[in-house]
Amino acid sequence: MDSKKDDNWERNLIEKLAQSALTEQKRKRRWGIFFKLLGFGYLGVILYSSLIGFKTSQAIDVGPHVARVELTGEIGAKTQANADQINASLRDAFEDSNAVGVILEINSPGGSPVQAGQINDEIGRLRKKYPKKQLIAVVDDICASGAYYVAAAADKIYVDKASLVGSIGVIMNGFGFTDAMQKLGIERRMITAGENKGFLDPFSKEVPYQTEFAKQMVAQIHQQFIDVVKKGRGDRLKSDPELFSGLVWTGEKSIELGLADATGSVGSVARDVFKTDKVVDYTYQESFAERVAKTVGVEFGRAIGSSFMAGLFQTMNDQTVVR
Repeated sequence: MDSKKDDNWERNLIEKLAQSALTEQKRKRRWGIFFKLLGFGYLGVILYSSLIGFKTSQAIDVGPHVARVELTGEIGAKTQANADQINASLRDAFEDSNAVGVILEINSPGGSPVQAGQINDEIGRLRKKYPKKQLIAVVDDICASGAYYVAAAADKIYVDKASLVGSIGVIMNGFGFTDAMQKLGIERRMITAGENKGFLDPFSKEVPYQTEFAKQMVAQIHQQFIDVVKKGRGDRLKSDPELFSGLVWTGEKSIELGLADATGSVGSVARDVFKTDKVVDYTYQESFAERVAKTVGVEFGRAIGSSFMAGLFQTMNDQTVVR
């Protein structure tokens, strides 16, 4: 009886191992076919995109016109309103000899001071290179914080009377969970090399030196912001103690404070300032190929992850069977 049990155990083990090997071969063959098809499909999209000539700008040869660039949403390296794309659009607008002027249409609550600073710098460079071509910022609903940092570089700023303008300040925020952790009986274990490596860690008690250091950093960035606004707006700024306090004003009030110049829209600025009704959008448009590439990249990552997890679970299962 014991001999038969041993034979059955060995036979079952061999059968399971063989079945596992066959399953793994099928899985590899299936994924091999999938990735080949994926590669051919991706190549086809790239070739198709290159043949029909996708462009990053909608500009066409329409004669004299106003070049319009949109800055919409949060300003950040990973958002649509990032310095690389906005600056590329602005360069296209300034370099087009048929563009009689440039309108930067802004509808943004702000964002990264680094990205905003890079756009501000590029506007300054382009204005010097093309001194005869005006850049006017036109505000829609909001132009606050980093967005106003950008707008300050324009020749003039036009707003709607109900627009929200300003917020010339800097914020660094976070949370502290030490009391909640203590009530729940949770212990924080953090090992660092460097006494300030755990800078402002939300799961540790506040360190006065680190808090003061952070305040100094924020104050320095705030002063940079103030300097940029003063440089851009110059004598148009009114003397008001709350001007750089981080408050936000209506478009009407912002004109009184010298933060903006007048009321107007893209259409009215084009007609009244640049004397043309033709407005051409130069805003960077993500091409079809880029959108597909991103989608394919996401799906590719999911496929790799699924394949990896399937292989991992199979390995764990095989190890369990052998034992």
